[in-house]
Amino acid sequence: MEEVDIVVIGGGSGGSAAAGRLSEGRKYSVCVLEAGGRNTSIKTTMPGMMPFQGPATNWRFETVPQPGLNGRRGYQPRGRGLGGSSAINAMLYIRGHPGDYDEWRDLGCPGWGWDEVLPYFKRAEHNVRGADAFHNDSGPLWVSDQEYAHGGSHAFVEAAAALQIPRNDDFNGARQDGVGIYQVTQKDGERWSAGRAYLSEKRENLTILTDAMVERILFEDDRVWGVAYQRDGQAREIRARRAVVLAGGAFQTPQLLMLSGIGPAEHLKEMGLAVRVDRPEVGAGLQDHIDYVAAFETKGSYFLGRSLGGSFKSLGAMARWLFTRKGPMTSPFAEAGGFVKTPLAGERPDIQFHFLIAIVEDHGRTRVKTHGYSCHACVLRPESRGTVKLQSLDPGVPPLIDPNFLGDQRDVEVLKHGVRAMYRILETPPMTQFEGKDRYPIDLDDDAALERLIRARADTVYHPVGTARMGSDEGAVVDPRLRVRGVQGLYVADASIMPRLVGGNTNAPSIMIGERCADFVREDLG
Repeated sequence: MEEVDIVVIGGGSGGSAAAGRLSEGRKYSVCVLEAGGRNTSIKTTMPGMMPFQGPATNWRFETVPQPGLNGRRGYQPRGRGLGGSSAINAMLYIRGHPGDYDEWRDLGCPGWGWDEVLPYFKRAEHNVRGADAFHNDSGPLWVSDQEYAHGGSHAFVEAAAALQIPRNDDFNGARQDGVGIYQVTQKDGERWSAGRAYLSEKRENLTILTDAMVERILFEDDRVWGVAYQRDGQAREIRARRAVVLAGGAFQTPQLLMLSGIGPAEHLKEMGLAVRVDRPEVGAGLQDHIDYVAAFETKGSYFLGRSLGGSFKSLGAMARWLFTRKGPMTSPFAEAGGFVKTPLAGERPDIQFHFLIAIVEDHGRTRVKTHGYSCHACVLRPESRGTVKLQSLDPGVPPLIDPNFLGDQRDVEVLKHGVRAMYRILETPPMTQFEGKDRYPIDLDDDAALERLIRARADTVYHPVGTARMGSDEGAVVDPRLRVRGVQGLYVADASIMPRLVGGNTNAPSIMIGERCADFVREDLG
């Protein structure tokens, strides 16, 4: 039987950070079990290939039918392979608002306030702008400026500024509110995923097993001792002498906990599973950023689109990137955006914008021949809560994902304000120079019509969290040191532990969680 000190399940953002840090210094032998591949092809290293991810790099989950979305099934892309979602996402480096982490602390997570987590964000970061009170320039995760941002993205920022929305050159600095061009997790024009940041250095004490589908975590009494997995068509087991770190993400971490007998007892019994730990909140508390996308058609090929001229431009951009790692193929497409407060907000912004230099329909899965641009407005602190449940005892079968989108009317009201604010920007010069034609025009003053449109078109902007909640209370799945309650030697290092969804993109926070988990494991093991 294979045997190491620490097994890390999942090579995504949190798992890569945890495994990378735990294997430093060669004190512990570490094995990463990753269901996907190594993600070293041009499809993941070229930033502009983001829309073209297939099943080898994207789990492509779907939700159960959503009553709040007129019965539609939502799309839930999740990264597969080393780097996880950081290998296929838009690369935007956003930490969230400092108040988000102070809220975690106040909810029963001591040690997770902003002052405590900022050093971990900085430790992870290699910002090309250099080090200061908010940033670091020597961490493994490269954070770069966009050197080739599209003119339309700059026009969006100028239009917002004309409406007295402040420009913000650093959403991770002194303040979050305002509009600007996002920084991205890239190094020298290439995508810099968490896998590349933390797992690219070869170490004798670090083993990475790709194409390894974990089936369950193994216990003796209440102590974890190993992991069962499938690889090359064979059932295998690996012994973990010291600890197991679970980093499957907001969907697959609760799935694996339940398959291992940790979860809501009634649900586990329904599935024919023995109950090791009755933990009702495993798979509960799912939160995600509900998002509305406006789309505008334009004449010509200034913005991206499918046409003969557009195809030639794209081929030229790809050739330029291949030879120089420069140009339009470094784009995250969602180049500009920002954070604003609606009349319903408290002290923190409650809406985030993402401006895209192409028309996006159904997450890019619907082909649009015309050129144009899109803009997202998302609810940063949704009140709706959903669940993740088992559909099958086969770990390769996706779980039942129910975000309960727009189940709480308060989210609808915030999103209506956000959509109206977004349109005010899009209808202000210099955005008006593009003469964009709205693909879904309505009277924005008609409250009922706007709600119908939102329910017909809204969906995720890819930030699911909260299904293995951290807290000090007995109901929490993990304690503030990320140890799973009721068993020994098992930790969780991904976005599932978030007690509340942060106000922003979740990749950087997930990496921070992996960094912190590594420290907790080291301290516990001594």
